[in-house]
Amino acid sequence: MMDFLSKTPEPPYYAVIFSSVKSENDTGYGETAERMVSLAADQPGFLGVESVREADGRGITVSYWDSMGAINHWKHHTEHQAVKEKGKSVWYELYAVRIAKVERQRLFSGEEK
Repeated sequence: MMDFLSKTPEPPYYAVIFSSVKSENDTGYGETAERMVSLAADQPGFLGVESVREADGRGITVSYWDSMGAINHWKHHTEHQAVKEKGKSVWYELYAVRIAKVERQRLFSGEEK
């Protein structure tokens, strides 16, 4: 279960929160989502990602970055840009992107008892 939580450094760092409702057309969605996570992980400043998706299509993905510059670099990545356009036209009914600066964190693991 601890693998679900990203191993982020001491704050400050940034979180990009992507909340979405997926459409019923999910042709190629899973493979593309995996590709985007893999590609993001190779970007300078990437710290980790946590993601969940419900059976009804609602989902949240939070990616962590060391700076706004790293976030902007990823935002303008060519392959990421193309996938975002496909998301708008095919995969999502709606979504929101929010960026937050993480200033504090507390981590707990029941394994530490």
